[in-house]
Parts: sequence; structure tokens; C-alpha cells
Amino acid sequence: MKKYNILLVLLIFSILVACSNKPTPETNASEPNDQLTLAIGGEPDDGFDPTTGWGRYGSPLFQSTLLKQNKDMDIGYDVATDYTVSNDGLEWTVTIRQDAKFSDGEALTIDDVIFTYQTAKKAQSVVDLTNVQSMTKMSDYKVTFTLHEPQSTFVYTLQTLGIVPEHAYDENYAENPIGSGPYQLVEWRKGEQLIVKPNPHYYGSQPAFEQLTFLFIAEDQAIAAAKAGELDVVSVPITQANQDFTGMKRVSLRSVDNRGVMLPYLEPTTNGEGEAVGHAVTSDIAIRKAMNYAVDRQAMVEGVLNGEGTVAYSTVDGLPWKNSQVTINDANQAKAEQILNEAGWSRGEDGVFKKNGQRASMTLYYPSEDQMRQSLSLVFADMMNNFGIEVTTEGASWNVIEENMHSHPVMMGWGSHNPVELYSLYHSEMQGIDYYNANYYQNSTVDQYLEQAMHAKSEEVAYQFWQKAQWDGETGMSVRGDAPWVWLVNLNHVYYINEHIDIGNQKVQPHGHGWPITDLITDWTLNE
Repeated sequence: MKKYNILLVLLIFSILVACSNKPTPETNASEPNDQLTLAIGGEPDDGFDPTTGWGRYGSPLFQSTLLKQNKDMDIGYDVATDYTVSNDGLEWTVTIRQDAKFSDGEALTIDDVIFTYQTAKKAQSVVDLTNVQSMTKMSDYKVTFTLHEPQSTFVYTLQTLGIVPEHAYDENYAENPIGSGPYQLVEWRKGEQLIVKPNPHYYGSQPAFEQLTFLFIAEDQAIAAAKAGELDVVSVPITQANQDFTGMKRVSLRSVDNRGVMLPYLEPTTNGEGEAVGHAVTSDIAIRKAMNYAVDRQAMVEGVLNGEGTVAYSTVDGLPWKNSQVTINDANQAKAEQILNEAGWSRGEDGVFKKNGQRASMTLYYPSEDQMRQSLSLVFADMMNNFGIEVTTEGASWNVIEENMHSHPVMMGWGSHNPVELYSLYHSEMQGIDYYNANYYQNSTVDQYLEQAMHAKSEEVAYQFWQKAQWDGETGMSVRGDAPWVWLVNLNHVYYINEHIDIGNQKVQPHGHGWPITDLITDWTLNE
């Protein structure tokens, strides 16, 4: 071979090597692609086991549920094809489809449904199945749940508890979930990312996206990644909601993800564990009502939330069981002062209201790592101080807050698609249980309404009692009644989404735990 031929071969070889080593250009988020990268919230601390709570604030993603809600919050079917309730409300009979399979190809039968509910009941976690007396297998595809008492909210359990496979469930299931839902787990690198792909055995319409990668990164990192074109969907805090991401559209979703000030209800005392309970000032209903009237909720929506939210008067605004009569005309300091004056409170020389030597003064706790709750707390305190109720704020860890929440006001947040949350927050038997009814609210009439709602034989009847518990014309848990809370705002959930992705119409979002935007992810489409 001649020398110049050898040189030519070497030149061509070097070009080929250079081309093969050239990095592949990263996919720009503005270009349509069937592989999505999302940064939409934190990593589930307890993994992906529905029997211990995974999926209750959104789609369980990997698992099917018996029933489901559509965008209008109407009840429909998922793996179930029918359900009936006996006239006495004690027997719920559910029939499931016969073509459902888990992602490993094994058939889903009623044995898996029974196993799931038995496992959840034994776990005694946030999935409350204590009212389930028995489960009877009627056939391979039909089960009857027998309850101790009628329970209208059982229908919501059927909508949120994902079905796990009896044959593949063990102590490692939360990290390696197998289900019959639309997606299956490919890889979970804790603290970094989760990769999922469609379940080939899914009985429903196949998702439009061949891979979803969920990144577990801090909010500032997520925003930087979105600006670099590395994300297709990103959730952003309201405080940073005015962004400009090339190729992404801004989507703001209404929610019942509420924030409010929980006010200790009792006179100062101690509970059975010797913990301090109650507050000398907030135990006075006049103080609680005055605070509700004096606060300017709309100013908070516009100033703190930058318009990304709505005023809140309860934990259930916009939901079917909300009592519309609980709304008041707030930012009414004249009304607030009248309430206090009639109850024997008068302004001192420093402008702070006093009664029998007691100054209207309190400390409001908020979680120090939560910027939104801090901002709301500071603005709320400023409004109250200007009115004449002295409020100082203190940021603290949740451990410190737990030590003080029975005896001091706390900036809290709730919001669920299940009305049982009303029972948990306001029924006297829930006093001091976890974060439920931490202010020790009690009203025997409200208790009765809540129990009637829980044990109603239909949702329609239950709605009437949920609403009466809020306000029946004379008493209730709302500001028109006992006013144990000053509910302030409902936060919008703000996302930036690849302009080629259509997420369709979304339902009112629940509290931000979990990934509520994925609830209807099988309806998402890719537009060229």
C-alpha cells in the first residue's frame, strides 16, 4: 500500500472516531418527545405502598383502585365494573373486571383485593379500615365488604386504596411496587430520581408517554433545570411563579390546599399526658370571631400569593360538601371591634385590647422551613397588631411545634378530596391525635352532625350533615359558629409544562403532598 493511501485511511478513521465520541445533543424540552422529565414534588418518604398511604393525594400511578373520580369529582369505575350498597348501608358489594393484570403478567382477582384491604387494616396507618368487619369472597371477581356501622366515606377509600398483588407483596414492596395501574417502576435511585414506563398489561388506554422520569431536586435546582430546557413539567412555589421558561406554558390550578391559623379552643389546662392544652386568650370566642372579621384575606391572596389563590373560609371550599353560608365579609375591623366590646374587651393605652387584666396577646408558630407559611404568618400578625390583637411569630421545627400546638396558635395546612377530614379536624374524639384536632375543639352538636354524616347511607344525605356541622343556623365549626380556626387562603398549584403537552382539564387539587397533578395522567396527550 502506498504511503498516501495509509495516511488517507488514518485520516478517515480519525474522523469516524471523533464523530463517534461527539456527545449527543440533549433533548430540548420545547421539542415534542414521548419521554417526559418531571420535577413536581418531593420523594415519598415511605415509598409506594398504598396500604400505608401512598396515592391518597393523587393517583397511585402503579396500582389500580376500585373506583375513581373524574375531573368533575363524579365517581366512576377503575378496576371495578359495579358496586352496590345494601339498604342498611352495611354491605358494599364490588364486582371487578376480568381482564386486569399486574405488570408481571399475573391476573388480578378478588383475592388480591381482599388481601390489600386486610393488609391495610392490619397496618393501622393513615388508611383507616377499622369499620370494616369482614370481607367475603363471592366469586373470583366479586367481594362483599361488611361494615360495623354505615359509613358514607367508605366510597372514598374505594377510590384511593391501590390494589397490591398477594403473590408479590413482601417487606420490600414499597421500594419495588408491582401493580395493575398504567405505569410500572423501572428504577428508583433514592434521593435522585424515579423512572417509570407504561405497564404493557394495563387494561385501560395506554399512556401517551413511553417513559416518565421524576427528579427529586430542590426548588431552585428545578427552576434552573427548567430554564436550561431539561424539564417537561415543573412545579414552582407561588413566591417564584412568575418565570419565563422557553418552550413551556404556565398552568395555574385551583386547589383546596389551604392555610389557616389554628386557635387553641379551651381554657389553659393539661391533657392526660400532662401536656399543656388551651390558651387564655384564644379560648374566648369573641377573640376568635374578631380575628376572623379583622383579617383581610383578599389582601393576602393578592399580596402574599401574588393572586395565585383564593380566600378560604373552611377546609372544603369548592367541594360538594361545602356550606356556602359560612362565607363572611372580612376585613371589617368595625365589626371585629364591636364583637370585642360587647364581650367586655376594650383597648388599652397601647392600643391592644384587654379584659380583666388579660391582654389580647399570643405567639403564632409556623414551620421555619416553609417560606409561604412564614410570609402568611408575618402578614397575619401585622394585620392583627394593627387592629389591636398582639401577635408575635415564631418559626420552629415540627418537633417544637408538636410540643406547643395544643396551647398556641399554629399556621397549619390541610385540604382533601375526602370529607372525613372534617371529622378528623373537628370531632372531639380526635382531640390530640397526631395533628388532628390539635386545638382540642369540642361541640356536642357538631359531633352529632359529623357522626350522622359518617354513618349516612348515601353521599347525598351525608352532604347535608357535613354542611350542618359547618353551620346549622345557630352553631357550627365555621366562623359563623365557634370559629376555632382563622382560615385564610387556598393556594393555587402552579406548573410550567412543555408547550406540546396537553394535560386536559384537572379537578380541584388537594393538599400538595404526593403528586396530585398525576391523578389524570393517562389523559395527557402529546401535540406535535
